[in-house]
Amino acid sequence: MNAQTSKLIYPDGRSISRADIAMVRVRAGVNSPNPSPWPYDAATRYGNDIADWYPFLRSPDSEINLDSDLIRARSRDLVRNDGWASGSITRITDSMVGSNFHVVPQPNWRVLQRMYGPTFDATWAAEYRSAVMAEWRMWAEDPLFYCDATRSMSATQMFYLLARHKLIDGDALVMPQWMPERVGYGAARYATALRVIDPDRLSNPYEMMDTHNLRGGVEVDGDQAPVAYHIRRAHQNDYYDTGLSMIWDRFERQTPWGRPLVIHDCDSDRADQHRGLGILTPVLSRFKVLARYDQVALQAAVMRTVVGFFIKSPFDAEQVRQAMEIGDNDRSMLLSGYQTIRNSLGEEGGVSMGGARMPVLAPGEDIATAQSQNEAEDFDTFEHTFLRSIAAATGESAEEISKDYSKTNYSSARAALLSVWRRMLTRRANFTAGTATPIYNCVLEEMMDRPGLLPLPDGAPDFVSMRAAYARCKWIGPGRGWIDPVKERAGELMGLDAGFGTLDQSCADIGGTYWEDVLDERAVEEAYFKSKGLTRPDWAGGVAAQQISEPPKPE
Repeated sequence: MNAQTSKLIYPDGRSISRADIAMVRVRAGVNSPNPSPWPYDAATRYGNDIADWYPFLRSPDSEINLDSDLIRARSRDLVRNDGWASGSITRITDSMVGSNFHVVPQPNWRVLQRMYGPTFDATWAAEYRSAVMAEWRMWAEDPLFYCDATRSMSATQMFYLLARHKLIDGDALVMPQWMPERVGYGAARYATALRVIDPDRLSNPYEMMDTHNLRGGVEVDGDQAPVAYHIRRAHQNDYYDTGLSMIWDRFERQTPWGRPLVIHDCDSDRADQHRGLGILTPVLSRFKVLARYDQVALQAAVMRTVVGFFIKSPFDAEQVRQAMEIGDNDRSMLLSGYQTIRNSLGEEGGVSMGGARMPVLAPGEDIATAQSQNEAEDFDTFEHTFLRSIAAATGESAEEISKDYSKTNYSSARAALLSVWRRMLTRRANFTAGTATPIYNCVLEEMMDRPGLLPLPDGAPDFVSMRAAYARCKWIGPGRGWIDPVKERAGELMGLDAGFGTLDQSCADIGGTYWEDVLDERAVEEAYFKSKGLTRPDWAGGVAAQQISEPPKPE
């Protein structure tokens, strides 16, 4: 009997040789030390994990602008209707801006001194700082709200609103308007007023697609630098302003001498990006799943409180059906058979005990209950896992976003606080650079345009020629606060004694205050003690900083 041999062939009938098989095995990486022909696992085309994962390469504007309306709408809906999302945005905004967001001028007096003479020194810088801060407060804290074009908010409130827009929508948009008609006796002190604009209104005219020089309402030049902004006169879905919503105005980015006309602030993740994304974008789907799970768990909890009662009958289904049927000769819904028996038992009144009526059952009947047994035991674990992922995306700690500190000790709380604080400082720095400082530039320019308002030595250059030197500043928002005030204040005192920090830095970082204001208030308080004939208290109690946190020793 001759053994029959089999062979592999190509579709056209040609034989597949051993060399062909060996080449395929080499390409597939079979029997080789490195089973993949790709040097990086991330580039492999095989495997169940990433074999069907083929994202496209797109420019940042193409990735964002095509779907930005839907992303923003979903983010806002989540913040409106989900407590976790709303609380997260509110906490971050409270940390960035808070209730008293103010500027501290830090003029670059060294470069002014080198270029324009020794009259620009540290003493001049202190006088200049004090005068500018006082005038800034006159503008920002005007009780009649002339700093706002709509006259409804203070400067801090507008900064708070702009920060929320940037966190949720990815963009902060404001126009510093020049309104000299408001300046006068009993009216505005400055002509500069801010108009906060909803980022939805920044869009391409007639909702046209992006072009080489137009990206999501931002007009750019050949270097991809914004030169103008196209803003529609009303929101796209305002039914009462349908006509205005289809009219776009083009605003230059700034005047020829550099005064901002439109301030648009967004954080860029890639080069050549002209519109931003909200911080909830990476976790929108997780937030939605968590919201649905919360709702289902709540419904299950409600169902567990509902008890259903039913009567078990000794009859089978067919017998019960026949007993429930209406008589053939009577169409007046008369009960027959089994139901007639139960009805007669009910008419007899049954048995009462303590005012409660006891049910009377037919022979063979029994009363049973039905109750939901779904306890959702894994709800807490599921929720905490999702919230930790959301906290990582938003830059908060897991304890902050869940408001559950039951598993937190002092060390872990300090570690989480420091990480959150660093992220908050970065966010605040980006916001001040893109939004707050350009606004400060506009107001400072008007201050310096008024002769004698600010202390400027003879021969001082004008604002436009030395804008960067005059407008250098920092911003103070809410402080970091304390977890253990005794230990942490002792650490601050030791750092000051060792020269590792300054009173300015400690006041700003810990309490969100300005050190000169603190010392001025301390001087007032000490003078008041003396005026009342009281001995000024020894605030430290004569105890060294390193001994403050030590427990008292037994006598």
